[in-house]
Amino acid sequence: MADLRFGTFLAPRLLSLYQAITDRVGERLGMTTELVVETDYENCRNDINDICFVCSLPYVMFEREGVSPATPIAAPVLAEPRYGGKPIYFSDVIVHRDSDITTFEDLRGRSWAYNEPLSHSGYGITRYHLVRLGETDGFFGDVIEAGFHEAAIGLVHRGEIEGSAIDSQVLGIELRDDPELRESLRIVATLGPSTIQPIAVSNRFPLDFHSEVRAALLDLHHDPGFETVLSDGMVDRFVEVGPESYDDIRSMLNACESADFMELR
Repeated sequence: MADLRFGTFLAPRLLSLYQAITDRVGERLGMTTELVVETDYENCRNDINDICFVCSLPYVMFEREGVSPATPIAAPVLAEPRYGGKPIYFSDVIVHRDSDITTFEDLRGRSWAYNEPLSHSGYGITRYHLVRLGETDGFFGDVIEAGFHEAAIGLVHRGEIEGSAIDSQVLGIELRDDPELRESLRIVATLGPSTIQPIAVSNRFPLDFHSEVRAALLDLHHDPGFETVLSDGMVDRFVEVGPESYDDIRSMLNACESADFMELR
């Protein structure tokens, strides 16, 4: 059994990046590691993993329930100029290039795909955007759960679904690496920015250990040979974050709860 269990709840498209980080942090700490691809947020709630790549929304929602198994310690700064050197990301709303949709409002009554309901980028921020628009009484037509951002992208690409909000890091990598997608998709709106998903360390560990893991993450971009790994994941570097960094996610969730609008429709 490995000394440290890492778990990822994030997009499969970035699995190679998470695996490389898992391996390198273990090397830096002198510990063996394993990375587990998680499919059930109950494992997050139940503190199964020592270190997690986790979406901010379930972290905040568990906190509301009085469950705080882990603390955010670091998050990526994405490499493109639109991110301004900050640990943020966007949700880009995509449609097929041949669609007559040109704005988010044009999606009224149209079909919509999201990755999963505990995703901020695919679900939570769309819900919040509809609250801001005053559209809480059935804006979309059919709404389906795709499972992952990559699956939602495929549905729009094939013309099976008319729109979806996609994590801008995932979408950026997909468009960079797949010319066919670049030709078939258009971005018609951008939601955000939001603070990007953190790496969180279980509160079973002392603060000194949190600091050691954070130091290893913050130094990755200085690591010979690791720049290519980060670049492949569209990451420039990691920076320190903490619980207060996710106040924007808390505020969006507050607005949805106040509007009694917790389910996309």
